[in-house]
Amino acid sequence: MAQRVVTVFGGSGFVGRNIVRVLAQQGWRVRAAVRRPEWASFLQPMGDVGQVVPVQTNVRNAASVAAAVAGADAVVNAVGIFFQRGKQRFDIVHAQGATNIGAAASAAGVKSLVHMSGIGIDESDSQSHWLRSKSAAERAIRESFPRATILRPSIVFGPGDTFFINLASLARMMPRMPAIGGDRFKFQPVYVGDVAAAVAACLNDPATAGQVYELGGPKVYTMRQLAELVLQATGRSDKRIAYMPLSLTKLLGLGAQFLPRPPFTYDQAYMLERDSLAHPGLPGLAELGVAPTAAEVVLPAYLEHYRPAGTYSTTTA
Repeated sequence: MAQRVVTVFGGSGFVGRNIVRVLAQQGWRVRAAVRRPEWASFLQPMGDVGQVVPVQTNVRNAASVAAAVAGADAVVNAVGIFFQRGKQRFDIVHAQGATNIGAAASAAGVKSLVHMSGIGIDESDSQSHWLRSKSAAERAIRESFPRATILRPSIVFGPGDTFFINLASLARMMPRMPAIGGDRFKFQPVYVGDVAAAVAACLNDPATAGQVYELGGPKVYTMRQLAELVLQATGRSDKRIAYMPLSLTKLLGLGAQFLPRPPFTYDQAYMLERDSLAHPGLPGLAELGVAPTAAEVVLPAYLEHYRPAGTYSTTTA
């Protein structure tokens, strides 16, 4: 039996690399379509010799995308950026990239396509460029590849994430742990390994074609509760938590977004001003046969070096 081929756009990113790992474990031949193949060599040991191959691809270029898709049985679009620099603009990378990927997949006769989106995508939202571009990307993928499966995860966590690692950095540096918005808004963080398993489940089940799945973890938290989790995981439970108003967070984000690699931006601050919960009327991890992993199980393992004495601290979470 011939080995199935899948092209994973954004395969070297935080979510993409986990998708590559799971698909390689399931026996897929994986093309990791990335802008800088020389920076994606770490993906190759995830499979057997020659099973995982980084290929140079620019989603802004239709010919480049078509070359990466040619001969593939399946495609995953895990491309995403959280801040804009140079030619890397939200509208181009998210929306135009989705158009190019969907059109190339249709022309190549690809059997299945999974598109990574996000909870809270709302076309009418006029304040967040990121949200608007992700909404346009969903529309673009539907128009160019109507059978695409769309996955909308909540905040994705796991080794290498930015959300919890940024919080752990604040816990280490600040005299008090800031909790943006306090208890006003709710979040349902989902483990990156569960997201990758959901992608694999969709590729393996034709019945998921054309469906939308919202992926959330097993627990719902407020920002204050997430701050408490980070303090516990980093051995700093005695540190006090301070409420941080959203207006101040947005103001800081306006300034931070001009840094070379901003820790957060105005857009990200704005996205914290809403609940990030899986819609009860849409299918999710359970319908894909994936048991969700709680943040308490995973956080201590990759936040350990943010403890007072680092990885070898005698303080345990």
